[in-house]
Amino acid sequence: MNVQLGLRENWKQFSLLILINAFVGGMIGVERTVVPLIGKVEFHIESTTLITSFIISFGLVKAFANLISGQLADYWGRKQVLILGWMFGLPVPFLIIAAPSWNWIIGANILLGLSQGFAWSMTVIMKVDLVGPKGRGTAVGLNEFAGYFSVGVTALVTGYLASSYGLRPVPILLGVVYAVAGSLLTLLLVRDTSEHVKLEARINPKQTSSMTFKEVFLLTSFKDRNLFAASQAGMINNLNDGMSWGILPLFFNTFGLSVANTGLLRSIHPMVWGIGQLVTGPLSDRWGRKGLIVVGMWIQGIALILTAVTDKFEYWFLAAMMMGIGTAMVYPSLIAAVSDASHPTWRAKSLSVYRFWRDLGYAIGALSAGIMADRFGFSLAITVIGVVSLISGVVVAFRMQER
Repeated sequence: MNVQLGLRENWKQFSLLILINAFVGGMIGVERTVVPLIGKVEFHIESTTLITSFIISFGLVKAFANLISGQLADYWGRKQVLILGWMFGLPVPFLIIAAPSWNWIIGANILLGLSQGFAWSMTVIMKVDLVGPKGRGTAVGLNEFAGYFSVGVTALVTGYLASSYGLRPVPILLGVVYAVAGSLLTLLLVRDTSEHVKLEARINPKQTSSMTFKEVFLLTSFKDRNLFAASQAGMINNLNDGMSWGILPLFFNTFGLSVANTGLLRSIHPMVWGIGQLVTGPLSDRWGRKGLIVVGMWIQGIALILTAVTDKFEYWFLAAMMMGIGTAMVYPSLIAAVSDASHPTWRAKSLSVYRFWRDLGYAIGALSAGIMADRFGFSLAITVIGVVSLISGVVVAFRMQER
């Protein structure tokens, strides 16, 4: 097989991976609107912390799945790990449909965390493998567009289905379609990208000495200033998202907002986030990563504060748009920045460490916001998370060096 690097040279496999990641993202979108409301309406759970426990379990498991996904990819192959991700994802919608108690929902999200940690990680890594060093921002932007646009569309559709047919089972059936389609496409059509990694390593021979996982973990987490800045910003970005996932549907519900309109608001953020990355990914290749990350974190912080201090649909809609724009600026730029600072021989490990810290933010955001909401109310919890986002942008401004 003639192996070449580049988007044009690998467009068929690249396009296939975009479609597969749309199905991966759709699995999260199924839960975005309806699952917090299932906890409140069907299981009559009053504690916000308990309702957000499904996100905590998801975030913790996904973070550790990310952490080992890079090593598994290097030793076992990218495609095999992607298949494993789908095997964990297949039971999830059936468990949510059949759940007689909240513990089943938590169990389903443990499996979903494993699925997302393996499957989404591999779609990112494989696209970066295919395009080589010149188009990383574009590759990541297209990948994350597919995933998060699908999250948004699915959140919107499930909101309207739930308003017409109830919270279960009809809205959750979309997850069955996504899981079956993604599994079949991966098994039948996806090709591994290990030869592309070897080719790039030969083209870029610097720092080809092997590094242990411990060395990569410490470098990505603390020692390298660019990798540290990216890791903390990624964690705060998903801290925002974890809080939004669990808290905002409940926050809107206290004002009497309908399920359909809640679904609309919950869809705007990931849809704008997804579409925006078609622009911000390539821009990060041309303009650099740092400025987009800093401004994006600040926009997110302002949007969250706007949500907390207002009580009208129009302002919440504007804030959701701002959240989408800010996240679109940050997300592909962070993954590309980590790829820039990592050699091909240990890039998968470095990306897995970054994604560990990033997705740990889901659990931290859901837990901290749930506790604050129970003690001090939803508005204060959302405001505090917004302020943390502003601080994270300052950290990137002072620590990251443009490459």
